[in-house]
Amino acid sequence: MHTPKIFESEYRFCLILWEHEPVKSSELVRLCQEQLGWKPTTTYTVIKRLSERGVLKNEHTIVTSLVSKDAIQASEIDELVEKKFEGSLPAFVAAFTRHQRISDQEIDEIQKMIDRYRRENSNG
Repeated sequence: MHTPKIFESEYRFCLILWEHEPVKSSELVRLCQEQLGWKPTTTYTVIKRLSERGVLKNEHTIVTSLVSKDAIQASEIDELVEKKFEGSLPAFVAAFTRHQRISDQEIDEIQKMIDRYRRENSNG
């Protein structure tokens, strides 16, 4: 399934939606006003736009997501790696680690993910 493109302001909106769904559109308006400083018309426009793109559904004023946070994040990472690093995950990781301090705990977590991936995808 193709994951729809979500722009930065829409992503911030989706973070609120994912945290509170299913949620009344009027409650989303209040939350977006509080957390993003949006006018009600802005929130309703974003709900309509994301509904048309298949990111969420708005039925009887109840808004729910159709695309998960994980799917959106994975799609964004895929696009970033493809566009900026010619599709090379090692090049992405190398660039990230050159400019970002990684704690021993984070290294251990990443190593566990790699080990788990290797176990789950090995042919032996």
